[in-house]
Parts: sequence; C-alpha cells; structure tokens
Amino acid sequence: MDKNETISRAAGTVGTMTLASRLFGFVRDVVIGMTFGASAAADAFFVAFRIPNIQRRILGEGAVSAAMIPVYGEYVNTRSKEDTQRFASNLFNIQTVVLVLVTLGIVLLAPLIITVFAPGFLDEPGKFELTVSLTRWMGPFLIFIGLSAYCMGLLNTHGNFALPAAAPVILNIGMIAGALFISPFLEEPIMGLAIGVLLGALLQLLVQLPQTFRQGLKLSAVLDWKDPGILKIAKLLGPAIIAFGVYEVSLLIETLLASLLPGGSISYLYYANRLVQLPLGVFGVALGIAILPTLTAQAAKEQYTELRGTLNFGIRWILFITIPATVGLAVLSFPIIQTLWERGEFVRSTTEGTQFALIFYSLGLCAFCGMKVLVSAFYSLQDTKTPMRIGVYTMILNVGLAVALMGPLQHGGLALATSLSSIANAAVLVYLLKQRLGRLGGRKIVASICRFTFAAALMGTVVYFINSWLFLPTDSLIVRLTVLLAEVFLGATVYAGIAALMKMEEWRFLVKLLKDRKARKALPETLPEDLP
Repeated sequence: MDKNETISRAAGTVGTMTLASRLFGFVRDVVIGMTFGASAAADAFFVAFRIPNIQRRILGEGAVSAAMIPVYGEYVNTRSKEDTQRFASNLFNIQTVVLVLVTLGIVLLAPLIITVFAPGFLDEPGKFELTVSLTRWMGPFLIFIGLSAYCMGLLNTHGNFALPAAAPVILNIGMIAGALFISPFLEEPIMGLAIGVLLGALLQLLVQLPQTFRQGLKLSAVLDWKDPGILKIAKLLGPAIIAFGVYEVSLLIETLLASLLPGGSISYLYYANRLVQLPLGVFGVALGIAILPTLTAQAAKEQYTELRGTLNFGIRWILFITIPATVGLAVLSFPIIQTLWERGEFVRSTTEGTQFALIFYSLGLCAFCGMKVLVSAFYSLQDTKTPMRIGVYTMILNVGLAVALMGPLQHGGLALATSLSSIANAAVLVYLLKQRLGRLGGRKIVASICRFTFAAALMGTVVYFINSWLFLPTDSLIVRLTVLLAEVFLGATVYAGIAALMKMEEWRFLVKLLKDRKARKALPETLPEDLP
C-alpha cells in the first residue's frame, strides 16, 4: 500500500473518531451554554479547567507522547519483547509519579496559579475563590487524562488508532452528565460540571487499559529513572514541552489578558475556540498523529527523499481541507453560533461576542493545523530544540500583538494575535525544514494554495449570498439547522466541483481513496463467487 494512502487511512480513522468526540463536545458546550452562559461561574470554570488541561497536553498527549512514540517504537522494532515490556512498565510508573506530584502542586498552589493566570479575578473575591475551588477539585483530572494519553501513545505505536481517538467521547459524556444530573442538586451548580470532568477522565483511562495490556503493557514494580530509554525521552522532552505547547500557552496568555477585559470575554474566546477545535482535531491533529510513525521510519532509514515527499503531501493535504474550512467558518460564523448555542443564558450579545472572536480565530486555522504536521517532522528527526526555539520567539510575538490589539479590538484582538503568531510560527518552521532537508516542493505547494484559495473564495461568495437570502434568526431551530446544514453541504459541493474541474491532484487522490474503500467493503460479498 502507498505510504500516502496508509497515512490518509490512519488519519481518516482518527479523524472520524475525533469527529464523534467533537460532536459530543458540541453537545457538552450547548449544555454548558444553556446552563451557565457567559456568567461569572462559567468564566471561573473555563479558567480552572484550562489549567490542568494545559498540563495534560504537555505532560500527557503533547510533548510526552511526541517523545515517547519514537523511543518506544525503537524498542518495539529493535529490542526483545522482555526489554520492551520492562521499558513500557517503567515509563508508566514514572509518568504516574510525575503526574501525581504535579497534581499535588496544582492543588496546593491553586490560589497562586489563579493569581498568575487570571489576575483580573482578584477584584471579584467570590469569583476568585470559586475558581480556586474548581481548580483543586479538578486537579486529579491530570492523573487520569495523562495516563490515558500514555495508553494512546502505546496503542498508536502498535497501529491501533481508533480506540484512543474515540475515548475522549467518554470525557464529554461525563461533563454532560455532570451539568444535567449533578449540578441541579448542588448549592454551587458549577461544581457538578467539575465532578463530571473527573468521572469522565477516569472512565476514559479505564476503557483503554484492557487493550493497552493486550498490546504488551505488563505492570511490574520497576522505577528506574536511569534507564537509557527514559533518559532519551527526558532529553527530548524538555524542548518538546515548549515547542508542542505554543498554541496552548497562547491560550493561557489570552485567558490572563481576557480577565482584564469586560466580563464574558473569557467565555466568548472559549466558545469560539471550541468551534475552531473541530476542524483542528478532525484534520490537523488526526494527520499529525497518523503521519508521525511514517516520518519517523523514513528518518531512521535516512530516506530523506521519501520524507520530503511525505511532508509535501501532508502540507498540501491539510491546506486542501483547512483553506475552505477557514472561509466557511468566517462566512457562516453568525448562523453557526446563533443556531447551535443561542438559547437559555446564551443570549444575542453572547452570540455576537463569540462571532467576533471566531472570525479572527479562523484566520489562523491553516497554521494551527499545519503546525501539527511540521512539528511532527522535526520530532521524526529527533530535533526538539528547533521547534522550542521558534516557539519561544512566537510566544513573545503573541504577547506583544495581544497587548497591542486588545485595546482597539478587545477580545477579538487576543484571537487575532494568536492567529498571527501561529502563522509566523508555521512559516518559520517551513523555512527551517527547507534549510535542513532541501527542497520541499515549494512551487507545488504555492500552486496548490492558489488553486485552493480560488476555489474557496468562489465557494464563500456563493454561500454568503445564499445565507443572506435564506437564513433568518427568527425562524424555528429546526428550520435554522436545516438551512445551515444545506449551506454547509452546498459549500462543500461547490468547492468539490471546482476542485474536480481544475483537476486538483488532491481531489483525485481523495476520489481514489474513496473508491478503494468502497471496493474493499464490497470484497467480502464478491469473493465467494470467485472461489473455485
């Protein structure tokens, strides 16, 4: 099977499961929006939840996974089964110890942490105390979700992508259950949401453990901090923490600055970011996860020509999807938010504030997704220092832009700063990869970008006028949802039609992939007739 097809199918599996998770995440956000809106309690929860969530991405599925997969994969392919099992158990034990210690730090230092990341809350004692309480309640979330990410890394190394990608659905279900069935019975309703977070994270870990044990994890009482594999991960981990966490740290900076803006700003940014996370998770994260094992194998074998081809494919493929998604999010920002969330405590002013943030966030979608592929390329070359260095520079750029733009654009300026700094990050990473690997097929990428942008612009124009004609905020929810889905389908059809007329290579590849999948599904039915 062609490498690009292997990557695409793996990305399709991860993307499909991630889409299911995002759909449940949408239901979760609808429930949160209806129940808490953009209230002080909602702001407190979003700040408190973001703190362990950022730690989760750094100590769990982020930098640790990026460092773990190449090293664990090396053990799987070059060491004995016994050595591999010992290493897996040792890593599990060490990661557990680290997660417990970090969790204790979050619980004990919660007031200081909230002071640093949401200083604006100090002027509202009740809001500050609630945020501290929520942070302490959700501290153990890091342990459960971090070990769940360990399972994901091990399973992905063995080619199991579906279960780890589907597991986050359980976390969303836990949060929905907490908001609907626990919150109404508590004196402080938002605490029910925190309890749901803990239960969902625990179940997300438990559902992956059986398959993880079947794939080779055999727990033993080993805690060897000087194991060569552990030291190698530690060496890669330090720089990777900064490089992999640039986007998440940018969100933390947003939270800090948004706490200084009018009430509701944090919630506007949260709801808008959730919409951007849908294409980011379904396409960007999925392709980043799927492409890393292939890039790692090619780098290990010094197959740099093939590696450049794989990277070129990954960049063009992500742009083929994200450029029209950017246009679609911007053009349909109001009907999407108004249809999905405007009810209960989520009023028209909340819709407008969220729309303002979403438009600026959408400008950085290509960069958000592209960095998942570009950073994976550096990690496959066992280079975590370069992304770290560029990450530091772009974080500084983000702070400067955010401070400059938050005055005239309020919370929209914070979203725009994140997008602009991410675009700069991606551009520098591409340049440095070209310096290291040689030509990446830049002309082909630029030509593809021009074609994608032309097709997306035509699509956006058609959808804009259709939306102006058909969408009415006063219509019933069913009518608005039907119109919105029809507009999304129309946009996708227009873009696909233009891609087909222009004979885009990416479109032909997608069609071939779908035909091959259809043929494989039909094979079991036709096979018996071919037997003698």
